[in-house]
Amino acid sequence: MILCLIAVLAILGGTLLALSLGEPPPEPASTATKNISTSLREAVSPQGIMEHERRLQAIADENGGSRAAGTPGYDASAEYVARTLKNAGYHVSIQRFGLPDHGEIESANLRLTSPETRNYEEGVDFVPMAYSGSGSAAGRVVPVDAEAGSTSSGCEAGDFGGFSDGDVALLRRGACTFEQKARNAEAAGASAALIFDDATSRSESFAGSLGEPGTGIPVLGTSSSAGNKLLAESHDGDAWVRVSARNLPGSRTTTNVIAETRNGDADNVVMVGAHLDSVSEGPGINDNGSGASTILEIAEQMHKLNVHPRNEVRFAFWGAEELGLVGSQHYVEGLDASELDHISAYLNFDMVGSPNHVRFVYGSREVTGAFEDYFAARKLGSTETLNLTGRSDHGPFEEAGIPAGGLFSGAEGTKSADEAESYGGEAGKPYDPCYHEACDDVGNVDRKAVDEMSDAAANAVAIFAQRE
Repeated sequence: MILCLIAVLAILGGTLLALSLGEPPPEPASTATKNISTSLREAVSPQGIMEHERRLQAIADENGGSRAAGTPGYDASAEYVARTLKNAGYHVSIQRFGLPDHGEIESANLRLTSPETRNYEEGVDFVPMAYSGSGSAAGRVVPVDAEAGSTSSGCEAGDFGGFSDGDVALLRRGACTFEQKARNAEAAGASAALIFDDATSRSESFAGSLGEPGTGIPVLGTSSSAGNKLLAESHDGDAWVRVSARNLPGSRTTTNVIAETRNGDADNVVMVGAHLDSVSEGPGINDNGSGASTILEIAEQMHKLNVHPRNEVRFAFWGAEELGLVGSQHYVEGLDASELDHISAYLNFDMVGSPNHVRFVYGSREVTGAFEDYFAARKLGSTETLNLTGRSDHGPFEEAGIPAGGLFSGAEGTKSADEAESYGGEAGKPYDPCYHEACDDVGNVDRKAVDEMSDAAANAVAIFAQRE
């Protein structure tokens, strides 16, 4: 009877390591969590993470330089991740989902007609957003809360006060999704929308997506230089443009890769996720090979350490994040109320190796506290950011009421003087100068950033895997 009681208490205590006869009873959960965190952080190394990064680079090299969703490069990336996780003993499932797309059937156009004539070059000055509406428009360029420093341009219907039917909305990239900006512009009567990049250090246009079909007006993404020049010219109300885009709906499929521990409380699941796809312009080794490789290495090392978590840990490698969080949204929407209720937290890792990095944390206090406390205990600063709203895969989980958050080392934004003083690096330069570019390769990943961020990630996984 006493032996049975001890066994029951051991189970309720949530032992992390497999027990065999003759081993001492499990430590209290707080001590066990600390020990697992220490062991996992020691095992998860930048070298191991970079091994995965080099494999993703090789896959991109073998497939036209890209690992974008719906391409052979992405499929090979998903196969590599799934095979690695199966070999590590996880229960792995492949979730396939449809990926509607709008293929461009003729060249888009953007032309300034007043106060002077200027033709813009597609692929350099602008590109149509994925899922842009088709059609032609001519109208006055009207900035929508687009001045420098704005992070919410067009995110609220109220931003369009005084907007007239037929105007062309000029919007600055910022906190909310491109889809939200475009829908608000269309509802305000815009005949087209131009969303310009906020990264003044980059001259070329950027790839963007509205997430899904439904927007009826042409929506173009323009370079920072083109957008800022239009902004200056529109101040006196004399900037007029012609815009056209022609897209044809199509369809393709891609996948999420989901891996679950074979033990732990299935009624109290911690999810750990990162998107696996790149943009079509490059291999995406920082965005987001760094996040995907980090959680893949954590999963592998948990297996090698024979970690038996109190709670089930579910690793997710999302497809089509770059097309509007399509994979994570599909996953969350496919869960019923009971399944959602069993997810206690979602940890997201998107870009954790930026060369001019900052230790950004984001999300709910329940999640950010684990990261902030870890950094503070090691006398490392961290900065909470609100600029990732709707920009990464934690978004669908937050919308479903699940505590969510993660780590981020910076993308196209510019490092401030205060950040350079706190973190080092160069003020006035982007956190990642190769964001969404072909140069986002293995040479673009900062190993110090990866080391610091992966340790914080491993610690958080240990905490949420162990908590009651």
